[in-house]
Amino acid sequence: MITGTGPALMGANTLIGNDVYNGKGEDLGDIKEIMLDTRTGRVAYAVLSFGGFLGMGEKLFAVPWSALTLDTTNKRYTMNVEKERLKDAPGFDADNWPNMADSTWEKNIHDYYGATPYRA
Repeated sequence: MITGTGPALMGANTLIGNDVYNGKGEDLGDIKEIMLDTRTGRVAYAVLSFGGFLGMGEKLFAVPWSALTLDTTNKRYTMNVEKERLKDAPGFDADNWPNMADSTWEKNIHDYYGATPYRA
């Protein structure tokens, strides 16, 4: 869902680095990577970074693309999640990515964020 006026199509490289906030205006991190499902051509996840300082100690986590909303007014994405809940979200570090194609992992991530799987 897009709020405000904005492009219907965007290049993936323009999304990398975009901030993500929740409805309370709390900074939840920024987009580090966009994960595409090569079988369907759809965006599956945004990989966000959270915490850390200068890239050290940051936690990475995959968020279902459907859980994000483009906020063109503030030039960022929003997500309906409390910052405290995000701290406990299933995450990973840059050297140990999960198998995002695993159906059990996929179900758990979508359930955690209350998002409908894009392949449903």
